[in-house]
Amino acid sequence: MSEIKNLNPECIWKNFDALTQVPRPSGHLEKVQQFLLDFAARVGVEAFKDPADNIVMRKPATPGMEGKKGVILQAHMDMVPQKSPESTHNFETDPIETYIDGEWVKAKGTTLGADNGIGVATIMAVMEDKTLKHGPVEALITADEETGMFGANALPADELHGDVLLNLDSECWGKFVIGSAGGINVTATLGYKEVDTDPDDAAVRVTLKGLRGGHSGLEINEGRANANKLMVRFVREAIADCEARLATWHGGNMRNAIPFQAVVVLTLPKENVEALKELVADWKADFEDEYKGIESGIEFFVEDVETPKTELPEEIQDNLVDAIYAVHDGVVRMIPAYPHVVETSSNLAIIDIEGGNALIKLLPRSAREDMKDYIVNMIASCLNMAGMKVETAGSYGGWDPNPESPILHHLLRIYKEQNGKDGIIQIDHAGLECSIILGKYPHLDVVSLGPTMMSPHTTGERALIPTVEPFWNLLKQALEEI
Repeated sequence: MSEIKNLNPECIWKNFDALTQVPRPSGHLEKVQQFLLDFAARVGVEAFKDPADNIVMRKPATPGMEGKKGVILQAHMDMVPQKSPESTHNFETDPIETYIDGEWVKAKGTTLGADNGIGVATIMAVMEDKTLKHGPVEALITADEETGMFGANALPADELHGDVLLNLDSECWGKFVIGSAGGINVTATLGYKEVDTDPDDAAVRVTLKGLRGGHSGLEINEGRANANKLMVRFVREAIADCEARLATWHGGNMRNAIPFQAVVVLTLPKENVEALKELVADWKADFEDEYKGIESGIEFFVEDVETPKTELPEEIQDNLVDAIYAVHDGVVRMIPAYPHVVETSSNLAIIDIEGGNALIKLLPRSAREDMKDYIVNMIASCLNMAGMKVETAGSYGGWDPNPESPILHHLLRIYKEQNGKDGIIQIDHAGLECSIILGKYPHLDVVSLGPTMMSPHTTGERALIPTVEPFWNLLKQALEEI
């Protein structure tokens, strides 16, 4: 039996525990969709899958409360599939293994899926609880939020009936989010004809791992190392000083996660192998010094491998390395009116170079559409110079904050009554679906909230147990009073 099943409040934790048993990485949601539909049928609420693959549930008002405002509870069903290098976990088939560590719920070797499984579990708790008092309640559980907000983008404009939207995808208890950044997927590709490797050359595999990674929105300003950006510094010097040639490059695996690992295979003259190994040791020392206090587990090492038969043409190699070196990663600008909040950033998320194909994926974000255009054009200008074809997809706008929101002030009042202190109004650099839903339902009064989670999109993801119960208490009172 799972340790977490009986945590308080049981109504949320037992549902979250059930969710962990259902594989639900982005792009593979059939099992969790059926799980949610089966759950709704079991507890006796209306439910259906809409044309955007979202799951919608409807629970009628408590008798006598039919005239109250309708509330939409919103969360996303997919999770970011990250695992430690030694993990054999298959996100499409295996359940998440959870455990309790002090005040935290964690997962063994993988992301936990509390982002946004706790939100989904909370919705399930509301739907099945016959003792709650509330007006009409709808649930919108969206598909593939983590890879491009696809469920929200394709949401039909005539599907929801509520007046208030409570997004349950924020990650700091006591903070009430009223604005967030927009984002867009940028993908660059280049086909090339491989050339034969010099048969007299040796080959090495150079691995960088052990970085913290993290959420490419919420944690982009913390100075965490990007594995692709560190690796390119070494590769460029190895080419210049050791006559190295690039055969393959694989770094990062999720667009919205700061990459924590990168691996390259290089060929080089046999007589230069020892010099390259010394170069690896030198760069490891430099990286450790640069990131002391931020990155504590840096591993950077080299292994001898069989020489591959082919490698990149020298000109293509040099152009790609220069582009990776030059393309922007990290914060571009802070919001002038809120100087502690990131306005515009970009994450150099994924690099895959092998077999005649080069692929680079980035996720730029911005609270301003003009600055989002600026960073996209900056990236495209850089990658175009390397001959890459640059395409964009999955664009979503920022959520413009409304500090006069009635539901915001209602939640702040309840929070202070229940907790004896003031809540905090916040604008996040993370992407939330609120802006997209507001574009289709502009009448909605929207706030995002949730219990505390740390390190989403990493294997260090964890949920703070003592924050879940007060979150549930606030939500129950809000549903009764709205």
